[in-house]
Amino acid sequence: MKTDILIVGSGAAGLFAALHMPKRKNVVIITKNEAKESDSYLAQGGICMLRDEDDYEGYFHDTMNAGHFKNDETSVDIMIRSSQGIINELIEFGVNFEHHHGHLAFTKEGAHGKPRILFHEDQTGKEITRKLLRRVRERENITILEYTTMIDIIENEDNACEGVVVKNNDGSVTTITSKYTVLACGGVGGIYRNSTNFRHITADGIAIAMNHGIELRDMGCIQIHPTTLYSEKPGRRFLISESVRGEGAILLNKNRERFVDELLPRDVVANAIWREMDKDKTPYEWISFENIPEKKVRTHFPNIYRKCLEEGYDCLKEPVPIVPAQHYFMGGIKIGYTGHTSMKRLYAVGETACNGVHGENRLASNSLLESLVFAERAANEIAVHIDGVEISENAAFLVDYGKYNDLKKIEKENKEKVLEMIETLKNELIERREQEKKNG
Repeated sequence: MKTDILIVGSGAAGLFAALHMPKRKNVVIITKNEAKESDSYLAQGGICMLRDEDDYEGYFHDTMNAGHFKNDETSVDIMIRSSQGIINELIEFGVNFEHHHGHLAFTKEGAHGKPRILFHEDQTGKEITRKLLRRVRERENITILEYTTMIDIIENEDNACEGVVVKNNDGSVTTITSKYTVLACGGVGGIYRNSTNFRHITADGIAIAMNHGIELRDMGCIQIHPTTLYSEKPGRRFLISESVRGEGAILLNKNRERFVDELLPRDVVANAIWREMDKDKTPYEWISFENIPEKKVRTHFPNIYRKCLEEGYDCLKEPVPIVPAQHYFMGGIKIGYTGHTSMKRLYAVGETACNGVHGENRLASNSLLESLVFAERAANEIAVHIDGVEISENAAFLVDYGKYNDLKKIEKENKEKVLEMIETLKNELIERREQEKKNG
């Protein structure tokens, strides 16, 4: 198969990139599962937006502070300055954000100095992703191939990407050649036992980048979400959004005593919960909705309320057990401010990519915004250069199919390789932070 532009992944970043590609060019989106089953679809809390110019300094500081001031300042500035335009585009695409008295309604989450987060109930990611997917399906130049898994990229002798090798739903291995390729295939949650991510999001793009010597960045920066619904059932963990704490929910230990400021950055809150679990000798602590009005719970958090009921907890009447779980990856394939990687004609956006915007810890509700901002910038740059690019006549012949005889082994090795690098660099990061504390 041959196309002008190939996008790997059907989350918010991949869909938004596709919608900004030239309509005269053929775009193919491939995804490992159903198109809607991306981590973007799971995002509960919301998406940040700069309220006005007076909010810029506070928003910038909050993002930097959450990231331990290790963020790329230019990336942060681009994201914040682009936010109002992105929100306007989403509204034009049909996204229905909450309104109050005819104006956009804003909520507040941990580590934000003021309310600047737009939302749709407690399913903002679902609302954004399904509307983008609807618009994508309306475009005649965009084709979506579900149950199609990238297993490698095609690299020519000039260190340029000419497409990908894929496993089809029937198990066959084929190629999709392209002038430009955009990796938007999500994070690393599927390589962890406890994660809020879909299990099929297994760091494929990052592993393949490692195999081809493509530059990576901030690989030790893994984010743990403090509050996921405790369960002994297999599968991904259900997220209890940070917005719940932003609206007044409190964290309690086994003695029903509050033990931390719930609006501190996520890593600080998660560490506090772990310490309390260790002290209490329990596998979970508790979150209480007692300070949130019942109407607010039922209207702003209907799905969280319903999920808690399914697990046997009425959050309007009792605390709910919670435990930290892997949630987001701040690192990934190193990209510039327009999404380009160190390999020619290969771009990366969304959680697969890293431009340093999040630093060492992501500020709540910056992920959707960051993904959309840099997906659009990548698409705009590709649009400028694509007319001067051709696919090599021998691109499909660069593939040695014998390398892919044991795909299960390759997948296992890729997971182990990424996990080992993350854990090694994460431990080095923790040691550095401890040393910095000692040094004052």
